Amino acid sequence: MTATLTPPAADPAASVRAGAVPRRRTRLLALPEVRWAGAAAALFLLALPLQLAGAPAWIWGPLYTLSYVTGGWEPGWEGLKALKGRTLDVDLLMVVAALGAASIGQVMDGALLIVIFATSGALEALATARTADSVRGLLDLAPATATRITADGTEQTVPAGELAVGDTVLVRPGERVGADGRVLDGASEVDQASITGEPLPAAKEPGDEVFAGTLNGTGALRVRVERDASDSVIARIVRMVEEASETKAPTQLFIEKVEQRYSLGMVVATLAVFGVPLAFGEAFSEALLRAMTFMIVASPCAVVLATMPPLLSAIANAGRHGVLVKSAVAMERLGRIDAVALDKTGTLTEGTPRVVEVRPLRERGLDEVELLTLAAAAERPSEHPLARAVVDAASERGLDPPATEGFMSAPGIGVRAVVGGLTVQVGAPARLLAEAEPEAEVEVEVAAKCAADAGGDAGGVVAALVRELEESGRTAVLVVVDGTPAGVLGIADRLRPDAAATVAALTVLTGTAPTLLTGDNPRAAARLAAEAGVEDVRAGLLPQDKVGAVRELEGAGRRVMVVGDGVNDAPALAAAHIGVAMGRAGSDLALETADAVIVRDELAAVPATVALSRRARELVVQNLVIAGVFIAGLVVWDLAGTLPLPLGVAGHEGSTVLVGLNGLRLLRDAAWKRAAAEGTG
Repeated sequence: MTATLTPPAADPAASVRAGAVPRRRTRLLALPEVRWAGAAAALFLLALPLQLAGAPAWIWGPLYTLSYVTGGWEPGWEGLKALKGRTLDVDLLMVVAALGAASIGQVMDGALLIVIFATSGALEALATARTADSVRGLLDLAPATATRITADGTEQTVPAGELAVGDTVLVRPGERVGADGRVLDGASEVDQASITGEPLPAAKEPGDEVFAGTLNGTGALRVRVERDASDSVIARIVRMVEEASETKAPTQLFIEKVEQRYSLGMVVATLAVFGVPLAFGEAFSEALLRAMTFMIVASPCAVVLATMPPLLSAIANAGRHGVLVKSAVAMERLGRIDAVALDKTGTLTEGTPRVVEVRPLRERGLDEVELLTLAAAAERPSEHPLARAVVDAASERGLDPPATEGFMSAPGIGVRAVVGGLTVQVGAPARLLAEAEPEAEVEVEVAAKCAADAGGDAGGVVAALVRELEESGRTAVLVVVDGTPAGVLGIADRLRPDAAATVAALTVLTGTAPTLLTGDNPRAAARLAAEAGVEDVRAGLLPQDKVGAVRELEGAGRRVMVVGDGVNDAPALAAAHIGVAMGRAGSDLALETADAVIVRDELAAVPATVALSRRARELVVQNLVIAGVFIAGLVVWDLAGTLPLPLGVAGHEGSTVLVGLNGLRLLRDAAWKRAAAEGTG
């Protein structure tokens, strides 16, 4: 399949330096399947009202003919090529059935068959192309060029793909890291949410590992390359998504086997219905009419519609309520899950750091409002996510931080500013306390002891506060005023309001409590899991670890639904039985890889959609029974007696309408309300 990609940006390197990730997307009309299906549908819609209005056949007849040609030539040609390889394709059978219907005057029925199958092929081609676009676009996370430092200290701009293990590269503030490696010199914060899913930038200093495609903060880093570009974490994610997608092929192979058997059975039966009576002396026209009637009444239209209307109605209903389910297959699979794996950041949580605790030190004489006001004033010029959390917290409380002077930012340490004549520092407790004693270790306890030895027990109090906050899963931020610790802020990613109810609902639906899969640290993960009611917690996971966890569950015979939002979740989304992405902050790759997207970012919509899928599957079973009874009855009538063609068509179309209307019941808002109620147990 040929996919036409949108042209790249004029300066990809510049867009990467600016923090933007180039987006590739196949244009809709670039796919020939879409163009042919659109033409066939348009011609059919032109011909149908003319025929129903009683217009002469020479007006609507050519339109139907063109609809047959535009929608049927490609599957027909592919079917003929498959037939040459001794494989009977069901699409070829449908084209033959459509032509057979036309040969006995049922031109509209045949054209409708053609349009249905052409549209299905176009949707499949589009989904395949868009998924391929998203996987290839992931590689754009890594910059096109990197600054390599030679042995004599000079700088060279080289393609990132040419970097070799052992090379040293310079990563300037605001640039993306060009290769997986380890920091040799410098200090900065690196936003690596695309790899680990952590909501906050990670402090990096000599000895720390960095990943290609992650975004550097305000400091400069010298990095030694430790992996080739083809073996970087980003490249491995791409490979895992592709490999996991291919693991769904056995299901497709099973469907093809069913198609083969059905196709062969239809051909043999139709030939027998035509040949046997003819051999016993029946007139040629009567034998042909009986065979064509058999082909019409035995046509799988009712069976196809028995499956699709409930699923498509469920898709449409879910879409009205903020859930995009990408295909009928995905909707059907949602109802089969019996295990759930949830990401933490951006899925169970809001994905935005917030100040959740303000702990002033009594010795300094400041209350919570004064401490937060000074901290917000000092942090206001900073662009760090933690600084924005402090400023937002002050704004939510209606505080008006005063103007600052002499603002300075030190990567990995924090900020310093003069606020109302007071020198205010806000940053990492270990580093700010260690400034009181250059020989001190960076650990909080050791730094606190040094500060206490130098001037009292304030350091010990700070150490206790920091330890208490960190053990509860918070990120501790120290506020120092005129060289004296004044208080500690606790910052955390807040649990979604509907997280606990969603976990409980999924537990009821699947019979098993969900599993939490996260790249965050174990303490923060355990705290959030306890609040949400999750017991099985797996923290500190890289993308390949999440895939391993999913495959472990599937190895135990479970059908796993993974709910996530980041690039790091994409391999697990692809490997799972069904993948669901949170839409508001979800990465492009996660949104494209997932089978369903929660557009409105309401976590409670997940169990409601699962319940709606199960209701759709119940209607599918009902429709299959109805379709089977009608088809069997009409076929027996045609074979055992004389079934008039108009009555056969009426029975066939009647069963089709009946199963279609039964499936459309899921379009009502009442169906979603019922599913939402079932989803809450």
